[in-house]
Amino acid sequence: MSDSVSNRPVALAAAEAAPRAKASNYPEPFASRVKGRIKRPLGDLFGLASFGVNLTTLKPGAMSALRHAHVKQDEFVYILEGEPTLITDAGRARLNPGMCAGFKGGTGDAHHLVNETADDVVYLEIGDRLPGDGATYPDDDIAAVAAAGGWRFVHKDGTPYA
Repeated sequence: MSDSVSNRPVALAAAEAAPRAKASNYPEPFASRVKGRIKRPLGDLFGLASFGVNLTTLKPGAMSALRHAHVKQDEFVYILEGEPTLITDAGRARLNPGMCAGFKGGTGDAHHLVNETADDVVYLEIGDRLPGDGATYPDDDIAAVAAAGGWRFVHKDGTPYA
């Protein structure tokens, strides 16, 4: 057994996992729009390579991400606490604990969660890690492409963000 494997936990309390060191990978002015979102990257703690799992908290007024659609990645969310509003191309839907939603990559259906309540929202988000993914953002002048070590963000015309 390698050191990297032996140093991984066998199990842990998800709520006690450390939050992501960098709150958002978006460039400004977009990073400040997801203020109040706390992601705890659970899958990374176990060395998962095929899919990621985050325990995410949205403080009142926070959003999960800019409204987006992945080119390849399938995504799934499961609501644990609170009542977020799911916004998709089809409209708005209030979710409750125990509800879930899935987003198939490549469909173009842009989505995100928004906490429009006075209480925290807590949910699990799961997504695959297929190479060559990208994301479109219909409401904003931004696009994302997968790059070594994370996402690279550009304007819709292809000009990189500084």
